[in-house]
Amino acid sequence: MAVNFQQFIPLLIPILILQLILVVAALVDLYKQPATRGPKWVWALVIPFIQVIGPVLYFAVGRKE
Repeated sequence: MAVNFQQFIPLLIPILILQLILVVAALVDLYKQPATRGPKWVWALVIPFIQVIGPVLYFAVGRKE
């Protein structure tokens, strides 16, 4: 029972594009923020390396308002 991964590509491309936009938006916002909850260098590692959850965590918890 072989799985044809080519049939999933049209579904994966929009998800990957949204993930890339989310990561870029979080990193740009991190750069512009004067202060965050926790060290900025930690957020700079969490955002790109913890997929989907990293940027969401940053926007929910990391920003200091």
